[in-house]
Amino acid sequence: MVDLTDLLTDLAAESAELDSLVAPLSTADWARSTPAPGWTIGHQIAHLAWTDHAAWLAATDADAFYSSVTSAADPARLVDAGAEEFLAPPGELLPRWRSGRTALAAALAATPAGDKLPWYGTTMSPASMVTARIMETWAHGTDVADALRVTRPATARLRHIAYLGFRTLGHSFAAHGRPLPTTPVRVDLTAPATPHTGDATWSYGPADAADLVTGPALDFCLLVTQRRHRADLALTATGPVADAWLDVAQAFAGPPGAGRAPAAEAPA
Repeated sequence: MVDLTDLLTDLAAESAELDSLVAPLSTADWARSTPAPGWTIGHQIAHLAWTDHAAWLAATDADAFYSSVTSAADPARLVDAGAEEFLAPPGELLPRWRSGRTALAAALAATPAGDKLPWYGTTMSPASMVTARIMETWAHGTDVADALRVTRPATARLRHIAYLGFRTLGHSFAAHGRPLPTTPVRVDLTAPATPHTGDATWSYGPADAADLVTGPALDFCLLVTQRRHRADLALTATGPVADAWLDVAQAFAGPPGAGRAPAAEAPA
């Protein structure tokens, strides 16, 4: 059983880590480009503020959430439009993100465990929603860190993203219009060496599955959030389903993401 309080604690820690990266930046730095085409650091934080607001609506007013989806001028641009809508100077955007994520945490903490919250193309339990927010915060934080050319330490919080990445195997195939595989896949990941993990292995799926993905948990998380191309990661796939999965993996809801090009193809 996942403890919602523990998940919310990890979400707060993930958010605080990213906050500490962007809070000292100048206005000019907030305008730096990130690896996401057309998105600055400001867009990354605006996206998180927008999705936190959408999740808050889902937890507090389902009708308002559905209205925000159905009233979108261009559903294909929903994510980009949300980031643009919430984009503002850092002195306005940073407090908005902070207050929004605080309000969301309070709303999710008050949601009964058995409730299902509406989301884009699916419904989610409060625990799943928090896990998704951890994943989003870490993924967009990775883009910010890349833009600033800093390396963030891998933490035990990656286990939430790794688990979500495994659970979304079927969605990854469906989002790309591929048949859902019936062959089980095993995932064995080397956890980051922290005081909380030691030399642990995070494992998901049947122990006797013929299809297998192995490698560092950090690399798996970078793959399923589409922050790195599989060619740049130390992941090994055994079996046809496992191999195909690494080409389409995505831990986020919605249509297939564009992913990232291999580093060898990046502009100089």
